[in-house]
Amino acid sequence: MTQHQFQREKNYRVSIAIAKVMILRKLINEKEYSKIETMLITRYKPVFGGL
Repeated sequence: MTQHQFQREKNYRVSIAIAKVMILRKLINEKEYSKIETMLITRYKPVFGGL
């Protein structure tokens, strides 16, 4: 894994962790979470996170 790939993966995982907290606190619903997840995968193109 290159440094660039690592950064993308890290950024994706941090962002998805925030989204998971938001869903647990009922700040967003499942549909919104799914949309956010899709956007994050498109943005960061994670090596492992998008599997």
